Amino acid sequence: MRIAESELIINSDGSIFHLHIRPEQLAQNVILVGDPGRVAMFKPYFERLECEGASREFVWATGIYKSKRITALSTGIGTDNIDIVMTELDALANIDFSTREVKPKHTTLNIVRLGTCGALQPEIPLGAFVLSHISVGFDGLLNWYAHREEITNADMEKNFMEHMNWPKVLPTPYFIHASQKLIDLFSDSTVRGMTISAPGFYGPQGRVVRQQLAMPNMLEDIESYRYDDRKITNFEMEGSAIAGIAKHLGHEAITVCCVIAHRYLKDANTDYKPRVAQLVELVMDKMTEL
Repeated sequence: MRIAESELIINSDGSIFHLHIRPEQLAQNVILVGDPGRVAMFKPYFERLECEGASREFVWATGIYKSKRITALSTGIGTDNIDIVMTELDALANIDFSTREVKPKHTTLNIVRLGTCGALQPEIPLGAFVLSHISVGFDGLLNWYAHREEITNADMEKNFMEHMNWPKVLPTPYFIHASQKLIDLFSDSTVRGMTISAPGFYGPQGRVVRQQLAMPNMLEDIESYRYDDRKITNFEMEGSAIAGIAKHLGHEAITVCCVIAHRYLKDANTDYKPRVAQLVELVMDKMTEL
């Protein structure tokens, strides 16, 4: 079936609407970062920089590292941007731009989000690399797509909502497992995580500045939640949508974050960039094993 021009906008230069990437410029191995300035951290690793570009908050570069072709791309902040990024990445890989039809052979992308986060459990130290085995979406994005119940864990959702006394005015949270292939790849150098993706930095993550919270005991309730041997480990703002859309569209995806704030211990590390640089090196090296 042909996809209409209004539904999939292709720029005059043959690039996808928001990202301004052409299909041949995208690698099968993709690293996502929130901060557009962080893309520059990957470029020195490339033995050959093939191409690069920028449009709005979407900055990208594709190159070769240890014989592996990799694209680094910034998403900006939040799951609303992830809806754009993941949909357009899939289109670049799996839509024939000349016919506007789905390609007969599916291409699976390997997608790793690299970011920062706030820890919620006392045993997780500042500077730890938390791998989101399960993402918990507070954002509600997946609720807009059909068949979301086929890729999420309904029992965990029900259990968590009962534990939290979840307000009806908030989006239903969803629990989604990351790619087992990528879990296996990163498990030897990370902390196992069950990570909340929040639709904001302040209230949705339990921070109080001047506005009061709809759930005053939110942090304490999250910290005390248990499901079998699992507990909520950290907050970030994009991983659930990445994991969810990847599952829907047949891609491998995971989020790994460096802890720069500790919500339980009320501590933070503002000099976190050297540790993030170490995470960049780790992710680049792991991508060469795919």
